[in-house]
Amino acid sequence: MKRKIIIDTDPGIDDAAALSIALNNPELEVLMLSTVAGNVNLDYTTENAKKILDFFEKDTPLARGNSLPLLREYEDASQFHGETGMNGYDFPTSERHVLPQHSAVAMKEMILKSKDKVTLITIGPLTNAALLLSMYPEVKDKIEEIVIMGGSTIGGNTNTAAEFNIKVDPHAAQMVINSGLPVTIFGLRVTTRALLSKADIEKIKELGEAGEMLHSLFSHYRGGDIYGPGLMMHDICTICYLLEPEIFDYQETQLEVALDGPAAGTTVADLYSRYTEEKNVKLAVDIDQQKFRDWVTAEISKLK
Repeated sequence: MKRKIIIDTDPGIDDAAALSIALNNPELEVLMLSTVAGNVNLDYTTENAKKILDFFEKDTPLARGNSLPLLREYEDASQFHGETGMNGYDFPTSERHVLPQHSAVAMKEMILKSKDKVTLITIGPLTNAALLLSMYPEVKDKIEEIVIMGGSTIGGNTNTAAEFNIKVDPHAAQMVINSGLPVTIFGLRVTTRALLSKADIEKIKELGEAGEMLHSLFSHYRGGDIYGPGLMMHDICTICYLLEPEIFDYQETQLEVALDGPAAGTTVADLYSRYTEEKNVKLAVDIDQQKFRDWVTAEISKLK
């Protein structure tokens, strides 16, 4: 039976790669995509999601979510992803229809009507997910797990402490993490080591039209060094986890989010259980880098 998932996303180049794999894997059924302001603004993230769906000729429903964080001023990551978020490939203009309701409402409706439990994947700021769970707590009985790309226990990529997705909307992240649902988190401890090398990128270029598209995006991505250690494929980790969870090691822990001041967005994990025996997340703590690289290139080779 296919695993039913909803992806809340802010494409974004590594988002585009994660979406490409998820939308085409026969073990997954993507019920809908939800967009949020993150890497770039909501207009761009929504247009980018439309372009990925068009590229693969998918009829997956798409809904727009929040254009701003819950309480903080919005800041993007266009310095890494380019002005539009998916520079580098000439996608046709999309005429795709977007659902009329806010994505929190659309997700609620999709989850409640599903016969099976749904896994929620968040690969951007958690604003929409927090709104969903706070406005419609009845969905919790129908959510199997929330899988988050975000946070760090090794230092930040926005300042010395905070990872981008959590820093954009720390209040939303804290709400989701403490929702009482099973939460699995892929932070920078693992995702900065989820690398594709220059050789991998060049190999991907030869893997058909989808490979050419992803190669073009990767070549314009500044989330790593194509000529150095490699490009960081942060968001793909969440999809890899659904399909090949043994590629990662995990630890159950208590994790909290700093909400205010210069440390806002910092995630602190009680990895040694010195402060509490309670656990609210399953945290990815290690990755088999070679198996990850092999898995990603194999999945891209299957794309049509």
